[in-house]
Amino acid sequence: MREYWGQIRFLRRAISTIIVLMLGCSSLASASATLLLEEPYGKLGFFTATGHAAVYLSSVCAETPLVLRPCHPGETGVVISRYNGVGGYDWVAIPLIPYLYAVDRPEEIPLFADAKMTAFLRDRYRRKHLETIAPDLENGATPGGNWYELVGSSYDRTIYGFEIETTPEQDRALIRKLNSSPNVSHFHTVSENCADFAKGIINFYYPKALHRSVVADIGMTTPKQMAKMLIKYSAHHSQLKFSRIVISQVPGSMPRSSTVHGVVDAFFTSKKYIVPSAVVSPIFAGCVAAVYVGTGAEHFDPARDAMVFVVGGQPQAPLDREDLRAYQQELKHLLAGAYPESGRNAEKTWAKLQSKAQSVVDDDGMPALEMQLSGDRVEVGIASGNVTNGNAPPELLRQLIEARLQSELHRSPHSITETEVARDWDLLYRAMGRGETAQTTRVLTRVETTRGNRP
Repeated sequence: MREYWGQIRFLRRAISTIIVLMLGCSSLASASATLLLEEPYGKLGFFTATGHAAVYLSSVCAETPLVLRPCHPGETGVVISRYNGVGGYDWVAIPLIPYLYAVDRPEEIPLFADAKMTAFLRDRYRRKHLETIAPDLENGATPGGNWYELVGSSYDRTIYGFEIETTPEQDRALIRKLNSSPNVSHFHTVSENCADFAKGIINFYYPKALHRSVVADIGMTTPKQMAKMLIKYSAHHSQLKFSRIVISQVPGSMPRSSTVHGVVDAFFTSKKYIVPSAVVSPIFAGCVAAVYVGTGAEHFDPARDAMVFVVGGQPQAPLDREDLRAYQQELKHLLAGAYPESGRNAEKTWAKLQSKAQSVVDDDGMPALEMQLSGDRVEVGIASGNVTNGNAPPELLRQLIEARLQSELHRSPHSITETEVARDWDLLYRAMGRGETAQTTRVLTRVETTRGNRP
């Protein structure tokens, strides 16, 4: 029976690989421009519900954050966007991995992120690469302001990418244009925001592809509208390669981001705005509802038909909901068996430990945590590249991986892959001192059995 399910699992993975090669092998690799639709986070006001927009250029790289050039072989391009109050500049270009994770190498990405680790990694990257844009204060301390938005975006939110092909000639023309134009901020929330800048970049490649909505967004350019327009444009230009991708928020104790909205649907879906409006003016509220329904705002799903971004690899197909439930049940059973009396919540237990630790880097420059246990200093590697190094007790490593798995498996299924989950199961069983390959095979076999028992 196990051999049978192993064959089924192999066949599923082979099919998924073929689909990836057919639909997504060019994603984030060949010459392309990807509109990044970034979910809102925090509670900073009404307009934050619209999220953020940026553009990832796979064949354009940064000589400096303010000077562009064509990429050399092996480089992965830059994310470019407009920011408010960052050194007085209109745009800044950041390499892809630092933009997402505030580190230089994929193996440095922490397995479980909290606010302290995120701030530590951002400031560390700033001091290494962004002093000209966000210099230290006179006393050497970290400056305030919005510079933190330049790096580590995936700690704050989930990001959706809408990729359309470009040509080397188009890329070179954009480089010339941006390098030769004044890079001076003229940010304005309503008329010159991040979505306006993204619109200008995409329209440089494909004139008039994107435009604002006077009805749905009362004339303001929003990230959601730009994504909808690019999807529509690609549907009318099927000769152009187009793909969609999800970049997941990093597992951890950072607050999870929320659904991205346009202006009218942000108003309509917020009780603190629509309820008082309905009381004061039912006619006005009815008009808002009509616009909300008429523009199809409730039907827009940025994750539809999207592959999942995998750091250092090709995008992969996401888990389906039933597979995710099977993994969740497997982890629940493991935790119940390991901690029968405490009923431990792995995320909260580890988050409490991590909040008391000091963020440091190890001898290889990778992020780690320094803890005091029974009077002894213990260093815990917290990234995939160093989690099994150091002098940390196996129990600490186990708690870290349990927390990551629990946080990871609370994601929506469209933003997680089986490869990620299988890797983390391997790490968990290694921390438990077991034969990780055999144990992970058992987990996958039980998940496959659950699939096979579905009606």
